[in-house]
Amino acid sequence: MHKLLKKALHSDNLVCTFMRSIASSQAASWVDMGVRFALFAWVGLLPFVATAVGCVAGGIVNCIINYRFTFHASEVDPRAVAVKYAMIWAGSLIFNSVGTQLLFEVFTRWHFLETIGFRPDGYFAAATLITSLIVSWAWNFVMQRNFVYRPVAFDSCALKLIDYFDLRKHRNGAGQIPDDNNEH
Repeated sequence: MHKLLKKALHSDNLVCTFMRSIASSQAASWVDMGVRFALFAWVGLLPFVATAVGCVAGGIVNCIINYRFTFHASEVDPRAVAVKYAMIWAGSLIFNSVGTQLLFEVFTRWHFLETIGFRPDGYFAAATLITSLIVSWAWNFVMQRNFVYRPVAFDSCALKLIDYFDLRKHRNGAGQIPDDNNEH
């Protein structure tokens, strides 16, 4: 049993990686769903906005867990991972937000759902669950496994982007950002 557990935790084969991804995704999803439902049901935000904010919170949790636990990405510079994750996460944010909003609107037009006990919170829950499962399997896992947490040619571009926006590298000895119009 110990050997099986060790293999599951450390193997990079598709099945083991997918199982760890499910665990990471579950943790991130609890954060995401908790935030989005609180913002929708208690704060009264639109489904689109509640979903977007929940997605941000869940995305941060997911990236952190995936780096070490799920994809064992220690050979990839964390800064490159952050840039690549942000790109894929942006796609996920759009797919989840728009998909949830569209399904929510479809469900509100299906009046027979009310006859079986559904209410707006139920429409939102169903729209969120269906959309998030599709996005998670068809977009997030595939892109994270094959792009985000693997060394790829794009990594050098990601690091250049980080360096470009790193203001600490552009400061002069006095702690000031140099003015390009003045000579130093």
